[in-house]
Amino acid sequence: MIQKDILDSFRGKKVLVTGGTGLIGRQVVDILAEQGGIVKIVSLDRINVDDRAEHVYGDLTDLSFCKEATKGMDFVFHISGIKGSIEVTKKMPASFFVPLLMMNTNMLEACRINNVEKAVYTSSIGAYSSAEVFKEDENLEGPPMDMFPGWAKRMAELQVASYKIQYGMENFAVVRPCNVYGPGDNFDPENAMVIPSLMYRILHKENPVVVWGDGKAIRDFAYSRDVAEGIILALYHGTKGGFVNLGSGKGYSVKELVESLNSFLDFKYVFDSTKPSGFPRRVMDISLARETIGYDPSTPLVQGLKETWDWFVQHQDEYLKRKNYFKNI
Repeated sequence: MIQKDILDSFRGKKVLVTGGTGLIGRQVVDILAEQGGIVKIVSLDRINVDDRAEHVYGDLTDLSFCKEATKGMDFVFHISGIKGSIEVTKKMPASFFVPLLMMNTNMLEACRINNVEKAVYTSSIGAYSSAEVFKEDENLEGPPMDMFPGWAKRMAELQVASYKIQYGMENFAVVRPCNVYGPGDNFDPENAMVIPSLMYRILHKENPVVVWGDGKAIRDFAYSRDVAEGIILALYHGTKGGFVNLGSGKGYSVKELVESLNSFLDFKYVFDSTKPSGFPRRVMDISLARETIGYDPSTPLVQGLKETWDWFVQHQDEYLKRKNYFKNI
């Protein structure tokens, strides 16, 4: 939970949330609108997620649009991004790399030009070099493990760093979330990540549900509401020109994930050990975020999965109204 005095500081403030229709952004919108913030969402999705917020349909790859959208804003949460499966990342790297570079560069520069009081940029665990445990002062020298989207994320982090060097600006915070799931996730069966992919196949009665690998791979799955709170805290406290990790603070095996789903959903599953499991272990160290911004993720995995499933059942076709960067142009 975020302390009341921090939440109160957003009352009456003009707040822009890019990607406010996504799984993290919509949670940020809900929290800030509840506190009396004057919230504007910018997105390419044809979705209204909150009647208390103004919804603006617009393309962040256009600098002129970004400058207009940020004009007069007190705070900017730049959460907009592109999410897709590992397979899509490999087959369609330009669909990640190019728009990410353009939207990040434009939005951050627009915030600087318009003297936005505070802004936060949402990077990714994929910006790290490969490792088992990710810590802010480690795994920084090698190439990012998510090659093309990882480089795009790093470029925006460098842009923020350049502002500090040249202009002495420390009003830009940066966060690196892990694998985030929750209501509003991308459930497109063609490019969904592991949790929404499993849920989609369970709902559509795949029997048995085939899970790649032996189930031993360990990942850090963080619930979107927890991460949204972390992003708000990062903007409020700042990250001193660096970044902080936002994860769950725990590692779960893929087997634990599937068993957690099976604890409240009736389906049969098998692990296909002839398929790759991926890197054995990837977990975030969130001690710095706990110490410096008071980040305290509290949603148990089963609870988060239940809330995500309940939302998905009620919004099965929402992904069809969302911007799809993977359609060949």
